[in-house]
Amino acid sequence: MSAHRHDHHDHDHGGHDHGHSHALGGHAHGANQSRMAIAALLTGAFMLAEVVGGLLSGSLALLADAGHMLTDFASLGLGWFAFRLSTRPSDDKRTYGYDRFQVLVAFVNGLALFVIAAFIVYEAYERLMQPIEVLGGAMLVIALAGLLVNVAVFFVLHGADRENLNVRGAVLHVIGDLLGSVAALAAALVIMATGWTPIDPILSVLVALILLVSAWRLVRDAGHVLLEGAPNDLELAAIGPHLIENVPAVRSIHHVHAWAITPERKMVTLHAAIADAADGPAVTRAIKAELRQRFSVDHATVEVEHRLCADADAKNPCTSGSGAPVAGHHAHH
Repeated sequence: MSAHRHDHHDHDHGGHDHGHSHALGGHAHGANQSRMAIAALLTGAFMLAEVVGGLLSGSLALLADAGHMLTDFASLGLGWFAFRLSTRPSDDKRTYGYDRFQVLVAFVNGLALFVIAAFIVYEAYERLMQPIEVLGGAMLVIALAGLLVNVAVFFVLHGADRENLNVRGAVLHVIGDLLGSVAALAAALVIMATGWTPIDPILSVLVALILLVSAWRLVRDAGHVLLEGAPNDLELAAIGPHLIENVPAVRSIHHVHAWAITPERKMVTLHAAIADAADGPAVTRAIKAELRQRFSVDHATVEVEHRLCADADAKNPCTSGSGAPVAGHHAHH
């Protein structure tokens, strides 16, 4: 990823914990994968029945829901594949492994939701301009069955890790389906009671708008990870002051960079200027211990320096990654 290469650091690579995320979440990861597979099979099976029902009844709400379920089937299948792929070990070409593929899948799922919502709105407009007969009875039966299946899929995924972006993307698709089924059910009841068919496309548009809000949040969060943004739950500005206060030999902290492979797998690189007589490897271990305990960062790369920052020159003194002044007792070393 975009970690800075430091050719002159005193890394103490013995403190690098490459397997941390897999050790942390091995059991949860397997549970996520299994739940995703079950949800995909349930969704795919019912999708076929809903397509047939939508065509027979002439209901846009049912066909829109079937469209959701088609993309959900693809989304859940891709999500399952992402979990499976991320268990593969890292190699020379992908030194952080395949975990990031989950975030990429979540981003694609979010974009897919935008396309689905746009399609539903377009189709609803067409239906409002040229209404067609809708068979309320057939629509009601299939919408009710769809609702039951979507509730089952939702509860299967509800037990998975909701902080995982891949799971979040899948859950959003399923919530879209759940709302679609409720809309189709409500439309069927209104049509059977009053014969007013415009309720079908109107409720479909309402579902599409709700989907758009969730889709935007998912794309925003996944995009932040893909752009190497600092994790939202990491107090980046607090890292320097905390290390200076809690690791006695540390004089200043600078060049702090933070990003995440996945939201659960945070990474930090930093420079630490330490006292001349200090034991570099011991200080590195202490810094990593503080990052782990205080900031939940299990993977850190620390460059230890004495006096002059390795990257400093007269025109470009060392600053933090954000361009802020060096955190420490001295602005320059």
